[in-house]
Amino acid sequence: MQLSFPPTDLLLPFNVVVISSLLLLLLLVFRQWDPSNSSAKRRRLPPGSMGWPYIGETLKLYTQNPNSFFSTRQKRYGDIFKTHILGCPCVMISSPEAAKVVLVSQAHLFKPTYPPSKEKMIGPEALFFHQGAYHSMLKKLVQASFLPSVIKESVPQVEGIVLKFLPSWENNTINTLQEMKKYAFDVAIYSAFGDTLEVEVKGIKRLYHWLEKGYNSMPLDFPGTPFHQAMKARKVLTETLKTLILKRRERGNHGGGLLGMLLRAKDHKFNNLTDSQIADNIIGVIFAAHDTTASVLTWVLKYLHDNPRVIEAVTREQEEIRRIRIESNRGLKWEDTRQMPLTSRVIQETLRSASILSFTFREAVQDVEFQGYLIPRGWKVLPLFRSIHHCAKFYPQPEKFDPSRFEVPPRPNTYMPFGNGVHSCPGSELAKLEMLILLHHLTTTYRWTVVGGEEEGIQYGPFPVPKRGLPIRVHRRKKT
Repeated sequence: MQLSFPPTDLLLPFNVVVISSLLLLLLLVFRQWDPSNSSAKRRRLPPGSMGWPYIGETLKLYTQNPNSFFSTRQKRYGDIFKTHILGCPCVMISSPEAAKVVLVSQAHLFKPTYPPSKEKMIGPEALFFHQGAYHSMLKKLVQASFLPSVIKESVPQVEGIVLKFLPSWENNTINTLQEMKKYAFDVAIYSAFGDTLEVEVKGIKRLYHWLEKGYNSMPLDFPGTPFHQAMKARKVLTETLKTLILKRRERGNHGGGLLGMLLRAKDHKFNNLTDSQIADNIIGVIFAAHDTTASVLTWVLKYLHDNPRVIEAVTREQEEIRRIRIESNRGLKWEDTRQMPLTSRVIQETLRSASILSFTFREAVQDVEFQGYLIPRGWKVLPLFRSIHHCAKFYPQPEKFDPSRFEVPPRPNTYMPFGNGVHSCPGSELAKLEMLILLHHLTTTYRWTVVGGEEEGIQYGPFPVPKRGLPIRVHRRKKT
């Protein structure tokens, strides 16, 4: 049978009708999707673009250099603008004064939150997603696990982890980010569980690998997507942790680390925390501890590599501590890490320049009038730490790596690498400690060169890191 087709001249108006209908349908979809559809609200919302339906500007944020993403919109719209990322309508703010309002002085109007996908992945009982009595109780418990009086006792264990890793790097090409993740993960595991040989702990690393792969993915929960794989891993991770929790409860020995602290804790009604509460907070703290620290250390190695004068000055500082340590025939002590001012400033400048925590999420608990604009209830509000850290008004020549900036304290609310207010990171002191211990042994013993040329660029892993995770070749340092 021969198929017949309409003449071409008849198809043309038909195609015009179809295309016009599709464009009209697309326009209607945009209007339905746009959270600023109300004419009253549209006039008062901050300026900005909401991007594509559902996707918004997520792909632009996570594929561009974050400095370009934020600075382009600041130049176009000012210090407050709207956008749409990870399925959420958002208002981004980029001045220290506005950040202080959201995070400190008017914090009760902006509850801590994340996109629903991240809350599902970490766990709804985690302290990051709460405020009030429950948050205060949890933060006190977590802070108690990371007080200087507690973490100073962990210096030998952290140093042992460093000394286990470094020899395997010698005369090898390594992916800096991946190696730093291994190091930071081992420190995080020790901090979470204490010294333990329990078999459940061994399977957690593999599950975290799948979890982090889906962290910045679009929340499409169907087979084959990174988010779906991450959610499957999250379910198994919860069961693994609950098995470990049950074992410790049954034997009556709650053990050390954050887990032991949470098992011994009582809520405001003097009840034990539930297994789900404990599991969600363990998962959240490990996630926050190992990825962020690994990303910062990756940038530290890049900045030291790119600034020979800085690395030599750091080495001189560390060599003096090493000399005293060897003469006393001992390992590092907490007191040694308090005698590293230049190395500490290098870490501070890395935290500013790299801005691993580019922003944080808050959510308006009601319609809020903010600097002449309306922030509707339920919208996310994102203080842009990266934009503040890269503002030439506060940090002259912001693209220059200059640890001497921190010889004097920065202006209030212009330096927030660990957030600000009651929801700032409780594990910041542990993060600094593990960086100082690694840099002591690394700079006094080794040097490294970047492999593949001086290729610039940033990728997300899930936090902003040098392109390709900074592959380097490590060799033993020639003593002068």
